[in-house]
Amino acid sequence: MAGPAQLVRHKLLNTFFSRHSIWFACIFVALFLTGLRVFYAPHYLYYFMSDSVINTIWLITSVLSAVGLYDVLQNKHSILKNYPIMGHFRFLFEDFRPEIRQYFIESDQDALPFSRMQRSLVYQRAKNENADKPFGSIIDVYQADYRFMTHALNPCKPADPDSFRITIGNSACRQPYSASIFNISAMSFGSLSANAIRALNKGAYMGNFYHDTGEGSISPYHLEHGGDIVWELGSGYFGCRTLDGQFDPAKFAQQAALPQVKMIELKLSQGAKPGHGGILPKDKISAEIAQIRGVSRDVDCVSPSSHPAFSTPIEMMQFIQQLRDLSGGKPVGFKLCIGQPWQFMSIVKAMLHTKIVPDFIVVDGAEGGTGAAPIELINHMGTPLREGLLFVHNTLVGAGLREHIKVGASGKIISAFDIASMMATGADWCNSARGFMFAVGCIQAQSCHTNQCPVGVATQDKDRQKALHVDTKAERVFNFHKNTMHALAEMIASAGLCHPAEVKAHHLAQRINDREIKNYAQLHFWLKPNELLHQDLKDEDNFYYRMWNLAKLEQF
Repeated sequence: MAGPAQLVRHKLLNTFFSRHSIWFACIFVALFLTGLRVFYAPHYLYYFMSDSVINTIWLITSVLSAVGLYDVLQNKHSILKNYPIMGHFRFLFEDFRPEIRQYFIESDQDALPFSRMQRSLVYQRAKNENADKPFGSIIDVYQADYRFMTHALNPCKPADPDSFRITIGNSACRQPYSASIFNISAMSFGSLSANAIRALNKGAYMGNFYHDTGEGSISPYHLEHGGDIVWELGSGYFGCRTLDGQFDPAKFAQQAALPQVKMIELKLSQGAKPGHGGILPKDKISAEIAQIRGVSRDVDCVSPSSHPAFSTPIEMMQFIQQLRDLSGGKPVGFKLCIGQPWQFMSIVKAMLHTKIVPDFIVVDGAEGGTGAAPIELINHMGTPLREGLLFVHNTLVGAGLREHIKVGASGKIISAFDIASMMATGADWCNSARGFMFAVGCIQAQSCHTNQCPVGVATQDKDRQKALHVDTKAERVFNFHKNTMHALAEMIASAGLCHPAEVKAHHLAQRINDREIKNYAQLHFWLKPNELLHQDLKDEDNFYYRMWNLAKLEQF
């Protein structure tokens, strides 16, 4: 049996050769070289290394020895206390983990949140490079949820993509707008840099499509190149607010009169963080942003979770009419992510009651992006786009309002097939945010909230912004839109169609399991025109009728 001395020696040796070995090695080398330096003792090392090399090694090992001593004495990090020096590598690799995974580990189809295949498609189209692929699809066509478009045996000639437009504005609108069916979704100046806004807007001008401002208001950079603008009005009323955050009609009228402002979009909720106001971290609030928005730089800029200007569906319709009047009759609509379904139906009932009908509705999906949001809201709040869009379309059809209201869709839309699938589910047009971010150089570093975007897209750091060359990136924005529309023209032509508006539910199909496929007309439930208004036909087993019965004019 080993004595106490042997146990102590064994423990010391075990420690030396395991957890503290690097630290002890650094101490030994540092002390040894210190002895050489102090006593100028001749040593065979001098035959192999110069004084400068030995001094460098001494400096490095001395610093590491001090770091190790600090690690052992500190009480904040357990891993550093048990593994001095070596523990720092754990934190270093953790910091670089997303980049290591993105560049070396993830497959072409790993969607985190966009796959390499999706990003590559945008990059190639933005650079006007050939995006064709050889040999065959890498997608497993027998996997559940595989979706595809059904082609025709008599395809037609691809239509001119410039004709892929819709007119937004019902009979109450005095300045209807002809919009492209693919546009830049809401991204605020503040979340994005000045150069990113410039490039996006110039690209929109070149391609004749619109650029949504996001709720951060209209900045000088939105106006610099003349691209069409949709002004998004969030609950913070940035750009048209009083000092205490209330809506200011005079300021709104002044901004809405700008010729570049084509439509007004009232934001009720955002897919990535529904039920939560917009967030701009204080580190990204420059003096310029504070002036444009009318906010303080001392705290995070967080919009209220609900609008101060209205609290009931009827008041919301009256506010929409006020915006329409103040803007000179420009199209006014709202954006939302579907949550509790009866609340959207309450809004529709208010339309019928007040006879005030918005010109458009944009449905945002839970898969939509954001610059900053709590992780629980990103992952577990809001209805995904497909289901939300179908619900909005069905409700408007059932209430007899669909022909008066255009419906847009936003949420992880970047390809021609994405657009076609949204059209088949009820959309009139689509918006993309992150797709156009990729076009201006985003590499999905996912550091949007840190103000340290490596490519100058999502930062207010002046030096980092210089990396984004406006003219070059604007050309890429234009190319991405143009080539995506060209791909859409070819795709729908294969189905015998000339315009995306002709894409219907039966043109899209989805695999249910390894033995069954259904088209969207079979897969989903579709209400008939005015069906919700027929009191005698109401079926309590029907989801839409149950939600319609729960909806109230007096409250959301």
